[in-house]
Amino acid sequence: MLCLGIETSCDETSLALVDDKGLVDQITFSQVDIHSVFGGVVPEMASREHLNRLSPLYQVLMRRSGAQKSDIRAVAVTRGPGLLGCLLMGLGFAKGLVLSLDIPLVGVNHLHAHLMVPGLEKDIPFPALGLLVSGGHTSIYLIKSPLEFVLLGRTLDDAAGEAFDKAAKTLNIPYPGGVLIDRFAGFSSPDEKLFPRPYLDNSNLDFSFSGLKTAMVYHVRDNQDLVLQDDLPVNHDLVPPEKLALVCASYNWSIAMTLKTKLKRALDRNPVKSIILAGGVAANTMLRRAIKDLAREYQIEAVIPDLSLCTDNAAMVAWYGRMLINQGLCHSLDLEAVPRGRPIPRDYLKLDSKHEHLCNCS
Repeated sequence: MLCLGIETSCDETSLALVDDKGLVDQITFSQVDIHSVFGGVVPEMASREHLNRLSPLYQVLMRRSGAQKSDIRAVAVTRGPGLLGCLLMGLGFAKGLVLSLDIPLVGVNHLHAHLMVPGLEKDIPFPALGLLVSGGHTSIYLIKSPLEFVLLGRTLDDAAGEAFDKAAKTLNIPYPGGVLIDRFAGFSSPDEKLFPRPYLDNSNLDFSFSGLKTAMVYHVRDNQDLVLQDDLPVNHDLVPPEKLALVCASYNWSIAMTLKTKLKRALDRNPVKSIILAGGVAANTMLRRAIKDLAREYQIEAVIPDLSLCTDNAAMVAWYGRMLINQGLCHSLDLEAVPRGRPIPRDYLKLDSKHEHLCNCS
């Protein structure tokens, strides 16, 4: 079954085709260069850009993949969480397609799709613990199956990705700064006492990174020489000053070790067969290494996606949407977008008799 996935939750316009064997093709337009001028995503501009890009990208995807419209048997679209205007652009395009092609529509939970996308590359042993780390979310899930997610812990204020972005702004590192902080960290060993590992003096599995952000602000206030000059061309070839590299490595270490400590706590309470690392911050070098070390310690499998599948992408939407369709689950054209901050309902419908042949359910 060929499933089309559509992702427009934030600032990536992405479309992908997935079949029984895996990813057929994917095309993504990133708005990073557009929003970097403003130091972050401007929702209205992001929505308009999705509107302008969706149809042309769809045409390129179909032409490049060699697929015909009639080959698409289902459409999966991100329904939330995300920026409301951006989500509506993707939903509108998806509904138009399913209406014209008379095929099923399924709305996908963006967070669950992130956690399931490593399955595109390898089998995921269940039950699993999933650590989702991005600019807007930092959560730990007990995943009993691809359809059963139990939230064990979440951020109480800022996500780990937001902590990286705030630190980058404080240091005058261009948006998106988390990637450059990670690269700069590779030029130094961390000072483990420079920054706190936040919100560990408790027994829960929640996170809080606001205090760590404040610690960085105070440290830079007292060390103004850390701030990059505006006329310095910052790119992926820049070798950072030694002092800046040390700060980046230490800050990176504090976040990675905080995440590892909470996940270790979750492992002690929930015996599982694997750890899944997902989300944009899953591309972080130190965090990937920490999760692999933790998996070895517990003699379970570390399931970590390729770097190309860490950021927002339509492959994860198509892949997880195909799983839902295979279980006989879909949505009607009344499907609504769910912005960040609101719970995503489990409001699936059963495939009608006309489309029952698409699912693996009895």
